[in-house]
Amino acid sequence: MVRLLTAGDTDVGLRLNNEDAYLTSPELGFFALSDGMGGAASGEIASRCFIDTAREIFESRNHETAEVLCSMVHEVFRRSNSRILDHVAESPSNRGMGCTGELLAFHKEFYMIGHVGDSRIYLFRDGKLRQITKDHSLVQSQVDSGVLSPEEARNHPRKNIILRAIGIDPALQLDVIKGTVRDQDTFLICSDGLTDAIDDGIIREILSSEIAIDRMARTLILSALSAEAKDNITVILCKHILGSLLDQWQKQ
Repeated sequence: MVRLLTAGDTDVGLRLNNEDAYLTSPELGFFALSDGMGGAASGEIASRCFIDTAREIFESRNHETAEVLCSMVHEVFRRSNSRILDHVAESPSNRGMGCTGELLAFHKEFYMIGHVGDSRIYLFRDGKLRQITKDHSLVQSQVDSGVLSPEEARNHPRKNIILRAIGIDPALQLDVIKGTVRDQDTFLICSDGLTDAIDDGIIREILSSEIAIDRMARTLILSALSAEAKDNITVILCKHILGSLLDQWQKQ
């Protein structure tokens, strides 16, 4: 039997308020993260809308099949997108508000991801770190077209310009990614406050450590803070582990 060990943590960084929001629900097999944009309270409203919508949909329905799970993932993004657009229509002063959206859900030995924006989901497997999602950002599009190298993109002054966000366009484009889960897989969901501050090598080193998963999440954030992260930083960790090994991990 496969079980989930999970942890989530967030820090305001050098910002005045935290526009990130996240949710861990191992009992229901899903995890969500959102990074708000729009300034002041409006970014917080948008990110919270996405998280609340995910909770609402997953708590009201059972995903007995992969097909049902897929429809639930789509519905989270469709409904939160519509709600943010409705909010802006009623409150024009909040025009421009929106958020990224990361949703990771599990069905038996499979995982399913919904992704919009430049927050990220990584998979750490067999000592190797792989970014599963692709940023919907200006610099990523320029990397794809060969205009920029990955190294140039990392320090580009326009790296935070995103091309897709929830709550901006009624015709929201959603990436849905599916895969198979293995024993000891660790998924990292994070806002760009983490990945703007530390590179994948540091992330891999921390995920390779033998510390408890809640300390691992905090270590990621502390590493970003030590690197003078300017943005909010939020991380979720989810580790798949066989039930027979669960007690050993919980004692760490």
